[in-house]
Amino acid sequence: MTANGWVQIVFFFAVVLVCTAPMGAFLHRVMEGERHFLSRPLGWLERLVLRAAGVDGAEQRWTNYGLAVLAFSLMSALVTYGIQRLQGVLPFNPQKMAGVEAASAFNTAISFTTNTNWQGYTGEATMSDLTQMAGLAWHNFVSAAAGIAIAIALARGLTRRGEGTREGTIGSFWVDLTRATVYVLLPLSFAFALVFVSQGVLQNLSPYQEVTTVEGATQVIAMGPVASQEAIKQLGTNGGGFFNANAAHPFESPNALTNFLSMFLIFLIPAGLTYTFGRMARDQGQGWALFGAMAFLFLAGVTVAYGAEAAGNPVMRGLPVAEAGNMEGKETRFGIANSALYATVTTDASCGAVNSWHDSFTPLGGLVPLFNIQLGEVVFGGVGAGLYGILVMAVLSVFIAGLMVGRTPEYLGKKIEARDVKYAMLYALIFPLVILASTAWTAVTPYGLSSLGNAGPHGLTEILYAFSSAAGNNGSAFAGLSANTPWYNTTLGIDMWLGRFWMILPALALAGGLAGKKVAPPGPGTLPTNGPLFAGLLVGVIVIGGALTFFPVLSLGPVVEHFLAQAGKVY
Repeated sequence: MTANGWVQIVFFFAVVLVCTAPMGAFLHRVMEGERHFLSRPLGWLERLVLRAAGVDGAEQRWTNYGLAVLAFSLMSALVTYGIQRLQGVLPFNPQKMAGVEAASAFNTAISFTTNTNWQGYTGEATMSDLTQMAGLAWHNFVSAAAGIAIAIALARGLTRRGEGTREGTIGSFWVDLTRATVYVLLPLSFAFALVFVSQGVLQNLSPYQEVTTVEGATQVIAMGPVASQEAIKQLGTNGGGFFNANAAHPFESPNALTNFLSMFLIFLIPAGLTYTFGRMARDQGQGWALFGAMAFLFLAGVTVAYGAEAAGNPVMRGLPVAEAGNMEGKETRFGIANSALYATVTTDASCGAVNSWHDSFTPLGGLVPLFNIQLGEVVFGGVGAGLYGILVMAVLSVFIAGLMVGRTPEYLGKKIEARDVKYAMLYALIFPLVILASTAWTAVTPYGLSSLGNAGPHGLTEILYAFSSAAGNNGSAFAGLSANTPWYNTTLGIDMWLGRFWMILPALALAGGLAGKKVAPPGPGTLPTNGPLFAGLLVGVIVIGGALTFFPVLSLGPVVEHFLAQAGKVY
């Protein structure tokens, strides 16, 4: 590790910290319908969309809110599936690409609907410009907006002071979806797309170019609308790249500035939403406590990843090349520090974009992004998903604290009762069930092992990472696994759907149950939830829960691989 590397990491975190409050305040005004600086120039678009959709703006109970989420997502997935299958006869296809194969189209449609953006295909060789824009980039907007909407709905359930019935209303999904898209995602993506274009990111509808290399050979250079997709890919924590090499490709991230902006955009909205929650709770300490817990886990993860990659491959110790650390699978223009930082950021935020190959990391370096995903989208997390994920963990934390002191647990003055804990536990248990069941099945079947690139513990890690990434709606991968097969396309698609919507529904049920509860004044035994003590408890619950759930399989994968590497055994 170097001082220069740490300066870059600290500078990145400082910029995120500085932008958290203004971004969070803006999100609060947008999502709660208050006036803001974009109300006048873009208000007409919000009104037009809602009027065209026939939405009256009436608030919904959690059941109707959840049904709206499911119906919208299902129809979106079907449209994207149809675009892929028919792209051979649709316009904006300069390379005359054929329709996408059925299993791959199913996987991709589910992937982008769920904000996972897992890609089992080579983007520039599979998808037409129309599919990239109307299918994939469009989903980057609406899946991110849906995540913000659900986070705000849960925040309303926790912070409203007894308005409505016991099963209170939590807002209108259609209004929340529209506001997040019109006022937040569209203008920010437009602005940053222009910045990316100014730095050399492609943005055109040209046919691919055939050029002559300096050696005299010919090479085909892919063209397309890259910058417009790159901006929302990062801002919406989507992660799906226009090119197969993702953010390691020079046409997606040409230089250090675009690399920094990519990481910054990934954290911008998830960090800001913690401040938004503090505003809604009328106690900014509540939001900073959540931010503090997330920040601690992020800094711990990047420290381990950077240290492991800087130490290099133990098999190469004593050789001159070992002094540079582990540069396998990394871009020299980004180096180890920015590769480790990017890997931590993208898996903390369930984004999935990559500027280096996680499969080439050392065992402990690769363990960090894997464990980040397995914590369940709570270390800043996906857009919206990070906030509603950590709020569910906060409910579990006050329940555990209540057991410790023998009192009925409370959060923001609302008593956490048996039904609320059941919803929270259902949310927490679905995630490991989906991951571990799929991994176990795949690891013992010939059709699951046939496309595996590595044997032994590293091969197990590749399978585990794939299903963790799918259920965690991350989308990054250990590249040694060839997942574009009928088995992986189908099972990963199912896992993405379950990992998104089976977890959203308990979160919305929790919001509905809490929305109508009266707020009780704090008593002498009430645990304060707006300070470092609660943030520490929250970190403990998140880490211990994740460790107890996944440690057995992690010990058979990256942990044992680390010790074998120390003995000179590699895979």
